[in-house]
Amino acid sequence: MLDELIPAARQVTQQYANNMIEADHGRLKSRLRPMRGLKRIASARTTAAGHAFVQNLRRGHYKLTVDMPVHDRVRAAFDQLAVCL
Repeated sequence: MLDELIPAARQVTQQYANNMIEADHGRLKSRLRPMRGLKRIASARTTAAGHAFVQNLRRGHYKLTVDMPVHDRVRAAFDQLAVCL
């Protein structure tokens, strides 16, 4: 029935194939488990913002690290940010 309504729709039937969001925040979850979660909204906001910043550095979304190899991006960015402070 779905094929008749939307013939061009791509259906992925493989298990966990559409699980990009779960895979993306797996590192964040691994950090939070030993802490037994976050107690306040402010700490959740700070942790999520820091996690997103590091992920974006790794992916090369900032001009700061776009020209560097992936495994050197976070270290180099923090070295440059430390000079600014």
